[in-house]
Amino acid sequence: MLARNAESLYWIGRYVERADDTSRILNVSVHQLLEDATVDPDNASRQLLAVLGIDPEGAESLDVWKLTELVAYAKDNPASIVGSINSARENTRGAREVVSTELWECLNATWNAVPDRQRYARRAGPHAFLSFVEERAAMFAGLADSTMSRDDGWLFMVLGRSIERADMVVRLLLSRVADRASSPGWITVLRSAGAQDTYLRTYRGALDAGRVVQFLLRDTLFPRSVFHALRQAEECLQRLDPGGGARTNEKSDALRELGRARSELEFLRPSELLTDLPRRLGALQTSIKEIGEAVSLQYFSTSPWVAWSGAEVSL
Repeated sequence: MLARNAESLYWIGRYVERADDTSRILNVSVHQLLEDATVDPDNASRQLLAVLGIDPEGAESLDVWKLTELVAYAKDNPASIVGSINSARENTRGAREVVSTELWECLNATWNAVPDRQRYARRAGPHAFLSFVEERAAMFAGLADSTMSRDDGWLFMVLGRSIERADMVVRLLLSRVADRASSPGWITVLRSAGAQDTYLRTYRGALDAGRVVQFLLRDTLFPRSVFHALRQAEECLQRLDPGGGARTNEKSDALRELGRARSELEFLRPSELLTDLPRRLGALQTSIKEIGEAVSLQYFSTSPWVAWSGAEVSL
């Protein structure tokens, strides 16, 4: 497969997952801000923007509407929902020869529907727009499952989706590490990750910070847990390079970093899970970033990435 097609598929997986996860997180946060008068809108909004890595750009007070404009509708922000949809659509357009017609039509129809959905949401509230994005992301995943061969193209798309999913869940957990073990904020985390119902069935309704962290970080069966996403990404990389280091057990940088992050979660004692949790999550987030960089360098770049020296770029 051409490197440009592989890169496009990888980023399609990441951008669609980013739009889906961001919609889930924003939907829960908006409901919380509207329903709970004790929550400070400005503080809660800035906390969410920090989780998503979005700069609020200015010191003015934030509310639900300003938060939604930044996170959902900002076209020039690649971390916003609309920005992610635009990027996914552009990558799909550039890789038309390796994606199914149904996938292209799904993303193109979503992109075309965004302006009307956006105008309606500005009048009636963001819930309908965010639900629309979640539904279209689910449709995209279903079409990818049913219309793509399990070849290298499929593997690159799933690899991107898995890395993005692991990163978003870690960001969610980092936003709540200072909360009490019995804080209702942990339910917010579960709802934002689409995990509330499955968690409650798994633990018979018992809410505890340790169990929430255990479930979202290490559960082997829940597809949105960090462990499950890392293991799936690791399987994709192993299939993309099946003969590498077969005799010497030599691993690529991406596969080595993935295996280390996955094994640290897998063999961690449950009693140690909450010990120094902020440091552990920060290290995991750094590992996921390095995995993404290693994948890009190994498969998509013909030369090392060049960084400008002497100047900092603020995104």
